[in-house]
Amino acid sequence: MPAPVLLVIAHGSRDPRHAATVHALVRRVRALRPGMRVETGFLDFNIPSVNGVLDSLAAQGVRDVVALPLLLTRAFHAKADIPAVLRDAPPRLRIRQAEVLGPSPLLTTALERRLYEAGLTPADKSSTGVVLASAGSTDPEAIAVIADIAREWRHTGWCAVRPAFASASLPRTEDAVRELRALGCARVAVSPYVLAPGFLPDRIARGAAEADVLADVLGPAPEVARVLLERYDAARVPALAALGA
Repeated sequence: MPAPVLLVIAHGSRDPRHAATVHALVRRVRALRPGMRVETGFLDFNIPSVNGVLDSLAAQGVRDVVALPLLLTRAFHAKADIPAVLRDAPPRLRIRQAEVLGPSPLLTTALERRLYEAGLTPADKSSTGVVLASAGSTDPEAIAVIADIAREWRHTGWCAVRPAFASASLPRTEDAVRELRALGCARVAVSPYVLAPGFLPDRIARGAAEADVLADVLGPAPEVARVLLERYDAARVPALAALGA
């Protein structure tokens, strides 16, 4: 029996960098798992739409799909938007929704990769305060997860780690930068906990104006691709077991 198709579901953006980054990440996933079929669908702004991909898969005779939200926290899109879209899929498709990407130790490794690419070294950790800057959410569960990640990351040797949010929640990136300065950290780095460029990541970058280091978005980091495959494998195993595969 063929393995389920992996359908990566991205939010979409008017910013062309967003889709380009999503496609680069999907290419890395394909490279890590040759022979596995991976498709990409967008909830808004970009094509193909999730509905369009699902209709196409059904027309091609595909039966099993793992729908993977390209999201870092379980907020509104993962809890409401994506399930609603999947409920409208052609009935011949058997779809399992995978878990969102975060939290994951691999994502923390990817955050550090981006900080080192921006100029820091492991020797800088004890004197550097880090702002973990996420897009933000009105969902308390998502906010709590970001706070937990910051708390755990602090224990790996950084001077301090503070969460910040580009929308919906406080503090903003610039306020967290100033707080770390006041704490006495020798340098301050901003680490965007976002997957692709766009409006809110640009707001994070503006908030990092007084920081010493601004890391890139996670994008197609190899660790992110590995998390996608972990989530896919975790979702597909119960589906295959139910089918006697």
